[in-house]
Amino acid sequence: MLKEFKEFATKGNVMDLAVAVIMGAAFGAIITALTDKILMPIIGSFIGKSFESLSADVNGVTIQYGAFIQAVINFLLIAFFLFILIKAINSMKKKEEAPPPAGPSSTDKLLMEIRDALKK
Repeated sequence: MLKEFKEFATKGNVMDLAVAVIMGAAFGAIITALTDKILMPIIGSFIGKSFESLSADVNGVTIQYGAFIQAVINFLLIAFFLFILIKAINSMKKKEEAPPPAGPSSTDKLLMEIRDALKK
């Protein structure tokens, strides 16, 4: 059973997934820092107060919609950058995988020879 688990854990797909999760978490932290420390203070300077402090009182309950909007902006930025990254990776794979155009098959060569012979 241990041997089967070792084979499963060392397969390419599992290792690729583990690397992707770690990279995604690090990338998420970068985007969160960008949003929290750079973008939101700039936007907050236009509205006159901290974006996170935006809230509304409804029946004695405080709804902090500023934090929600900030989380939505984080998600949209992460989704956009991942879209660009995946698009670039896919275009590189297509360039690598494109086989050179194949020459004419043996049947086509024979037909060309017959055509050339008939022209003479």
